[in-house]
Order: sequence, then structure tokens, then C-alpha cells
Amino acid sequence: MNTITLISPDKNSKVKIDKGELVSYAFNNEELIHQKGNPGWRNSDTEMFPIIGPTEPNNFSVLTPKGNYNQDQHGLLRELNYTLKNQTENSCIFIKKYTAYTAIENSKYPEKSNVRLVSWPYSFTFKKIIELSNKLLKITFEITTEKEMPFMFGYHPAFKLNGELDEVISSKTQKISIPEIIKGGDIAYPVLNTNEILLVKATGLNLRIKTTGFKNFMLWTPVNNMLCIEPITAYPYVAKAMLSKELFNTSNGLNTFNVFIEPFQ
Repeated sequence: MNTITLISPDKNSKVKIDKGELVSYAFNNEELIHQKGNPGWRNSDTEMFPIIGPTEPNNFSVLTPKGNYNQDQHGLLRELNYTLKNQTENSCIFIKKYTAYTAIENSKYPEKSNVRLVSWPYSFTFKKIIELSNKLLKITFEITTEKEMPFMFGYHPAFKLNGELDEVISSKTQKISIPEIIKGGDIAYPVLNTNEILLVKATGLNLRIKTTGFKNFMLWTPVNNMLCIEPITAYPYVAKAMLSKELFNTSNGLNTFNVFIEPFQ
């Protein structure tokens, strides 16, 4: 699958997607997305499903109503490949499908994990819809699965920073600096009980990120040139027992989530 380019109706915005991964969002010729190969993270976006957070403290095992199943950090969805289902000048649709109990090779094994195979006792279809308008980028996720399936879900995009540590992340109740986030290390910084967050920059375009379905964010970066702003259904770094059942949503058969990325001056 070649890289797909979407162009806004007014021709002032351009998005590039590589095998379902958002690798570029240029608004008035300003790049907003962390570029693969630059310091910080090897990707530019991914999805976390059916769990969020590390599983090593639980010996890589997650308890479900159907028993215990091996999962590595952030879930097995990222081990599956997207299939392109539809494309227009300013939108595209990608799908991943998983069949219950199928054993999937874990790409973290053996360097970062001692679990070679991961699996989940529920089938699901995961749809990612990307739509570019003149003012913003909309990403919709539609998750079709067996009713009552427990799940956590998070979107994990990385945004470009100027490297001067002068950006501020703002919500209705918090203002957070990049050094504060870096100080947290691998434990992402929580911004809870909100569906909107701002990335305010000293130079360049600011970003407003609004969501439906998630209700929380977490922030992560080990470097000064990028920031992951991650909408999540639940913050996983709470309590000593990782991934307790209180952190999971229950599927109603079709669950829909939206992320709106809006640049502004």
C-alpha cells in the first residue's frame, strides 16, 4: 500500500497516511505531526486496544470474563495490519479485523518482552476514518465487537514541538509544561475528566484537540521536540494492581470515538 495523500477543499491543508498511520498533517505549509526518524518515538500515531498501559506487572496477562489472555503493552491491535477500504480526495477508511482466540506474534518479543504470542477471546472489527476539512482533521474510530466485551481504548498521536521547551498544555483546570511531562518518564502525565485540550506554542500554530467518547487524556514525551497527546477511555497508571476491571468499558456492540485536531493562531 502506497502512502495516501489527502487534500483539503481549499487546498491549504495536506495529510499523508502510510499504511493507516498518520505521518503528516501540514496546515498552511506548517507540519504539525512528529516525523518518523526524529528523536523521541519511532512512530507518529498508533492505537491502543483492547488495553492501555503496561502488562508486565501482571506477567503480561489480562483477566477477562472468558479467562486470562496474554497482552503486551497497549494491546494487540498494533500488531495487525490495516486494509484500505475507501479513499476520496479528502477522506479515507482503514479496517483491521481480529478473530477471537487467534494467536498473534508479539513484535516486542524477545527484546522487550518474554511473551511471544498474544491473543484475545473476542472477535472485533476496528475501523479508522480520516477526514480532512479546511479547518481541522477529524479521525473517527468505529469498534464493532461482541456485546459485553471489556475493553480500554486510546489514540496515540505525536505532535511536533519547536525544541525550546516553551509550549504549554492547557485544559479547563490545568496548565502543564513540557519539562513536567518529561520528568514523569514512562508514566504518562494524566489530564482527566475533559474532552478538550490545547497545545499552546510560543511560535507557530497552536492545536485544539477535542474528543467524543474518551473523557480523558494522557501526555508523554522523553524529548523536547515532540509530544504525544493521547485521548483515552481510562488512565491505566492507578492502583498497584494493574488493569483492574474498573478501568474497562463494556462494549455495546458498536462503539464510536471521535478526535478533532484543529490548528489555530
